[in-house]
Amino acid sequence: MSAPPGDASRHVVVVGGGRLARALCDSLAAIPTPVRLRVTVLARDPGAADRLARGAQVRATVTGTAVGFTARPFTPSTTDPGAGYAADAASMARLRPDVLVCAASAQSPYERTHAPSAWTELVTAAGFGVTLALQAELVSRLAAALAAGAPDASLVNAAFPDAVNPLLAAAGRPVLCGIGNVATLAACLDAALGGPGPRRLAVLGHHAHLAAPDPAATDDTAEVRAWLDGREVPDVTTLLAGYRALPRPELNALAGHAGAAVVAALAAGVDEVVANLPGPLGLPGGYPVRLRDGRAELRLPAGVDVAHASAWNTAAGRRDGVEVDDGHVRYPERARAALAAYRPDLAGGWHAGELPEVFARFTALRDHLRTVPPAPARARSVWEEARCP
Repeated sequence: MSAPPGDASRHVVVVGGGRLARALCDSLAAIPTPVRLRVTVLARDPGAADRLARGAQVRATVTGTAVGFTARPFTPSTTDPGAGYAADAASMARLRPDVLVCAASAQSPYERTHAPSAWTELVTAAGFGVTLALQAELVSRLAAALAAGAPDASLVNAAFPDAVNPLLAAAGRPVLCGIGNVATLAACLDAALGGPGPRRLAVLGHHAHLAAPDPAATDDTAEVRAWLDGREVPDVTTLLAGYRALPRPELNALAGHAGAAVVAALAAGVDEVVANLPGPLGLPGGYPVRLRDGRAELRLPAGVDVAHASAWNTAAGRRDGVEVDDGHVRYPERARAALAAYRPDLAGGWHAGELPEVFARFTALRDHLRTVPPAPARARSVWEEARCP
């Protein structure tokens, strides 16, 4: 698809210059594939893209893998959406990726640590889901650009795919699946169980499950569900405890490594990729899946149908403070109340078709609240700290 005549290589485009993009590229550099991979890193910061690509290239050289890395600046238009989409589509047509990975968004999950403000306090109070529009805008633009400029490419989204992918699907934006979140949890469970592998391990899980469940929670969506050879795995919380205790940057690195295995297999054109991934088929949360011929299908355990699995993930996602149903974004009471204190017009929810306008409103709110210092330091419980993305 992407390679010129006579070139058997396959092309992966990674959008992002942050920690996840770096972890993804570093792992792509070390994964042997049956065909040569060309990886182009696109980032708004040309220096970050160059550093990322150079570091990954050294790793590929040392490992001896057939992967080549280059970097390019990426400056999508935000002042003129129409012109921006056209320019992005032309860029995708020139790049002709086989797989495009969006590993960037307008909102960093690490802002609360690096730059606390009234904005980060709002995110903590409402839940990570309140940032949905900020997570979705860039990948929505990329999806539109791919559809117009490189329609045969597969889009893999790492920006909150548990909620963003359903939003994209409702807006008619093609996305194959996500990486991270349930994929990270499944990789940790796989290691804890002795490495049975994804063909034997099926996992239902949401971004909200990256943190341990509230010990007081009693509903069946509080914790990941996993099946090994069709039998449900008991005491998942204990199996995951040591991995959840890792610092979030280390979990992010694991997410990049697990994601790289999927991306490399997709790019290499293997017949079938079996994994546990977020956001396949535009569904909320994460599922056991099979990818082939550019399409995803679920491989749910016996007794669990699509309707039940989707409803389960939707309920689990309310812990993140957001719910996406048929393109409608709704906030549970906790998130609605926190948001209503600043923007009652947003607290009532919105539709996928309103994303550009809602993105602008959330950006304005965030920019204002970033100028307001956080409230005086106060004690936080261990659980509350863990729930912060």
